[in-house]
Amino acid sequence: QVQLVQSGEGLVQAEGSLRLSCAASGRTFSTYTMAWFRQAPGKEREFVSTISWGGSATYYADSVKGRFSIARDNGKNTVYLQMNSLKPEDTAVYYCAADSSPAFPNRSSRNYGYWGQGTQVTVSS
Repeated sequence: QVQLVQSGEGLVQAEGSLRLSCAASGRTFSTYTMAWFRQAPGKEREFVSTISWGGSATYYADSVKGRFSIARDNGKNTVYLQMNSLKPEDTAVYYCAADSSPAFPNRSSRNYGYWGQGTQVTVSS
């Protein structure tokens, strides 16, 4: 079992930056692939980024590549999403998720069994 608690939501102007954090409970955090998804109003939840259990491999959606960066600290049981050069279209509720399967990259939300509570990110133009 993994419980995920997110922090870092906020309102930021376009071209600004924001960092989201997701802290996990449990001693097996380092065995989980972690990911970030987002959901804008009226849209389906979409994949943003994922990082392998050891942190050596990362994968990004084309829409955020070069602007967002995912990282994890297994000693702190935390995964981060650094978001730079934010655009109004990045406005959404962001969710962290954990997946115990070895498949990577795993971009389907259906494969993630544990989810954070979601944090609102609003980018104003």
